[in-house]
Amino acid sequence: MELMVNGRAREAAVDDGDMPLLWVLRDLLNLTGTKFGCGIAACGACTVHLDGAAVRSCVLPVSAVAGKAVTTIEGLAAGDKPHPVQAAWIAAQVPQCGYCQSGMLMAAAALLARTPKPTDAEIDAAMTNLCRCGTYQRVRIAIHQAAEARA
Repeated sequence: MELMVNGRAREAAVDDGDMPLLWVLRDLLNLTGTKFGCGIAACGACTVHLDGAAVRSCVLPVSAVAGKAVTTIEGLAAGDKPHPVQAAWIAAQVPQCGYCQSGMLMAAAALLARTPKPTDAEIDAAMTNLCRCGTYQRVRIAIHQAAEARA
């Protein structure tokens, strides 16, 4: 199966179209930045972009992405230049353990793409990813910083 991942066509030997996109990315394409967390689309560790929208890849069958653009954390930056949310994450020292961060970054980038200057309420509504370390206040600060940097 041919997939468009991070701006390039990638071939994945998929036997079953019901296989979750997460496993195709991690196991067949070796893009391991997207994490497995819960397997039921509740935690958001597996968040990627599908045609620019944040989606949970652990429950999305790979057959549903045919002809669509998939972006993973590995494709978020523009070459050597970090995406504004990545730079803000570092500046605000968001991560603690870091496990959920790739999904958080992807959700934040999708939020800023559709809402360039989100309010706290919009951030809270959009950022449904779970963080066991509880860095939610720093996530909000970083999203505001990224919004300012993009302005």
